[in-house]
Amino acid sequence: MNAHAFTFAGCRLEARPTGALWLPDERLLCVSDLHLGKSERLARRGGSLLPPYETVETLDRLEAELDLLAPDTVVCLGDSFDDLGAALALPDSLRVRLAGMQAGRRWIWIEGNHDPGPVELGGEHMAQHAVAGLRFRHIAEDDCTTGEISGHYHPKHRLPRSGTSRPAFVYDGTRLILPAFGTYTGGLRCDTPELRRLFAARAIAVLTGPRALAVPLP
Repeated sequence: MNAHAFTFAGCRLEARPTGALWLPDERLLCVSDLHLGKSERLARRGGSLLPPYETVETLDRLEAELDLLAPDTVVCLGDSFDDLGAALALPDSLRVRLAGMQAGRRWIWIEGNHDPGPVELGGEHMAQHAVAGLRFRHIAEDDCTTGEISGHYHPKHRLPRSGTSRPAFVYDGTRLILPAFGTYTGGLRCDTPELRRLFAARAIAVLTGPRALAVPLP
């Protein structure tokens, strides 16, 4: 198995090498920061022109996880679209595809700072979601209780030997932050003070890639 299995707030979790989080007992799949439509948003606002394929590529990877795991519930942990305009500009073909991915399961959109929504797509729209003693929200709170799962920061960490960086999960006994699942998302190094201050001394980074690699966070 290429995933990293661990226990968090009394729940069995798997940090998958794709950057998705799997809760096997709940049949719940969680992804964060899809940033669908980023190339459209940049072009619309006069920014850098990027190849307009990231939405399809991100949905391809998400659909592969759905096909493999067959979750009953999907939680998108905020910033699912790069802004509200990007959601409104989603082509009809991709709307139909997304509706097919939602069919037969519960689909929850957590509000992010990029997509306060609601957007006119299927599923439920929430500020946060609680299940099995876990609380899913977009941005970590300083005074959170044990079991917080969030995104927003797009954490990445450097491989110990090669020096290359990969998107990474970060967790300690209190909170867990997911990497960005979207294609054009970039990242914030785990040792950046803004991110490192959120975790206890003995935190773990789980790097994504061919397999999920857990390493102590300095």
